[in-house]
Amino acid sequence: MVNHRSIYLNYAEQLKHPTNFAAAIQSFFHQDANINVVHPFNQLNGSKAYLEQFLLPLQDSFSGLYRRDDIFMFGAFEGQTWVSSTGYYVGQFVSDWIGISASQTLSYLRYGEFHRIDNYKVIQSYIFLDIPELMIACSQWPLDVGPGHSRGYTGLIQGPASRDGVLKEDSDPLDSKVSYQLVTEMLSKLATENETWRPYWHKNMMWYGPGAFGSFVGIDEFASFQIPFESQFKGWSGGSKNNGLTTHFARFGDGNYTCSGGWPSLTGINVKPFIGIGPTNERVFMRVCDWWRRENNLLVENWVFVDVPHALLQLGYDSLPNWK
Repeated sequence: MVNHRSIYLNYAEQLKHPTNFAAAIQSFFHQDANINVVHPFNQLNGSKAYLEQFLLPLQDSFSGLYRRDDIFMFGAFEGQTWVSSTGYYVGQFVSDWIGISASQTLSYLRYGEFHRIDNYKVIQSYIFLDIPELMIACSQWPLDVGPGHSRGYTGLIQGPASRDGVLKEDSDPLDSKVSYQLVTEMLSKLATENETWRPYWHKNMMWYGPGAFGSFVGIDEFASFQIPFESQFKGWSGGSKNNGLTTHFARFGDGNYTCSGGWPSLTGINVKPFIGIGPTNERVFMRVCDWWRRENNLLVENWVFVDVPHALLQLGYDSLPNWK
């Protein structure tokens, strides 16, 4: 049976060991789709632009390129149909890409994406890439990644510990609702002085952050990153705070998983150095997305993307100066 979940799974299957990216793109995207990719790509108008400006150059730079999905989800948000996934593009980095010098080694580029589907075609997309993680792996991230900047682990991020993240069948709607509500309530507690977000998390939770931030195990270790991060931006808030400046393009649950994203999702006035840059005392907007896994009534894993190069540009720093 053809449905919105199955057409994405078919698209993902074509990207596992692709011989013809063009055919996969043509079958999945509407030709006039509004496709948003992290900096330096930003807005790409239509599936042809996505293929020619992003996907084919990526394939040229990474020999044997294929994609591996660690999480796949399907759901609805505000009457719209969405699919979402995260995992890695994998290949031999043989030719320079967006100003990053080829390492000539096996390389991993973490991706996360959200697609809005109408009449069995994607009409709107938000695609995240962990470019800093790749640059750090290639020893080309231009900023200090020592203590105070990226103090967490940086490297290959695992998929769910439960190994059940690719949801090929419809989930129990009650499970999906519990997951959604748990995340939504937790997000409403962020940036509170008494850390009221803590009870929503397992004490040994895993937080998989973007390369420039790092990843952490345990709620106390995560708090030692999150609280200083919030303090770098006066009035730090997100789409769930109804601040009138940010919003979420999607948030939904699917079984024990929840995903959410905003373009932008977070904002605040930069009042302390961010990854060693600033402060500028200017407002910064961040493109952010997440996936969470729930066990019983606690969150145990969280995969996070932030378009860090885009945020740094707003602080007057270009982390991709060789991109043309």
